[in-house]
Amino acid sequence: QSCRLFYSDDPVKIVRARGQYLFDENGQRYLDCISNVHHVGHCHPSITKAAAAQMDILNTNSRFLHDNIVLYADRLSATLPEKLCVFYFVNSGSEANDLALRLAQQYTQHKDVIVLDHAYHGHLMSLIDISPYKFRKLAGQKEWVHVAPLPDTYRGIYRENHPNPGQAYADTVKDLIEEVHRKGRKISAFFAESLPSVGGQIILPQGYSTKVAEYVHSAGGVFVADEVQTGFGRVGSHFWGFQLQGEGFCPDIVTMGKPMGNGHPLACVATTVEIAAAFTANGVEYFNTFGGNPVSCAIGLAVLDVIEKEDLRGNATRVGAHLKDLLTKLQTRHQIIGDVRGTGLFVGLELVTDREQKTPATEKAAWVVKRLKDEKICVSTDGPWENVVKFKPPMCFTMEDTELVVQCIDRILTG
Repeated sequence: QSCRLFYSDDPVKIVRARGQYLFDENGQRYLDCISNVHHVGHCHPSITKAAAAQMDILNTNSRFLHDNIVLYADRLSATLPEKLCVFYFVNSGSEANDLALRLAQQYTQHKDVIVLDHAYHGHLMSLIDISPYKFRKLAGQKEWVHVAPLPDTYRGIYRENHPNPGQAYADTVKDLIEEVHRKGRKISAFFAESLPSVGGQIILPQGYSTKVAEYVHSAGGVFVADEVQTGFGRVGSHFWGFQLQGEGFCPDIVTMGKPMGNGHPLACVATTVEIAAAFTANGVEYFNTFGGNPVSCAIGLAVLDVIEKEDLRGNATRVGAHLKDLLTKLQTRHQIIGDVRGTGLFVGLELVTDREQKTPATEKAAWVVKRLKDEKICVSTDGPWENVVKFKPPMCFTMEDTELVVQCIDRILTG
């Protein structure tokens, strides 16, 4: 099997969902802590209403004029720095990242890419090539791909006790650029998730992205921020994950996907006029049959409306802080909890068998996931050793939901 089911030894058949809840064929309710795609909640009535209404009138491709695509681009641009004002609408995060790679390589006329260790950017061949999480299990690393250390301040080469981990990790990228230049090669892009997810729910140290962008720009490259997992207010305090790095930081290209359509296939690349112009100048038209169609854009607009009307960013801030606080208190009771990290409703609970050695508790993490399923709570693991229990629930997650989850984890770990 190329796709592994959740709980493959005892899979769940889900037939209905609403908000942060999933329901199986027997009507049993499960609390969903992992469906970040269903951003504003499963089957949100405002989203389904907008989709059905537009589908009943028109759905055609973007070679015809239509208001929705313009209105949607305008709404998205209001959430981004001013220079990110050109939008390419596509259908998935993989499509968005593939296009971002093409844009970077066309603009710079260079091929080489720097990525973070353990990164995952999608399932197309072009993206497997820049995803260490995938290529290490397949054909291996291409000569034009260069891997920088993951800026993990818990178990990485520079940790919490370092005086300036952001600068130290950024300097590893600078060293990598110099190594690339010594080989007679040139960098097209630094490509990274704003908050590495598959890498283990990592929060980048302050100052990291600003310094990396400085080094990459000096080398003639561009900075691509992959927001497929973390965009649209999940971090709470900001609309985009990259904004956690400060007002002075702005990527050259931003990709978005998963939560954008609340389960509908909708994704986008945002970039600058200069990069878009270089892409257009190659003489090869870029057209995407379904990208930016009226139904997709109607859904995208409805998602933005719900985020705003229901204050889901505020909810992510409040509920996420409560979740982190409860898990941190749990850490004092259970030695197996090595680290609690995250921001908003993007939280990781790293389990270790030894706090000093930080030995990954992979089997225990899998056991916790299985036991939580018995409690009708759905979570999963991430990280290079699959020892990080991740929380990326729908943004309507509540205080009561967090308390239930943490109480169950406490009971499971107490045994």
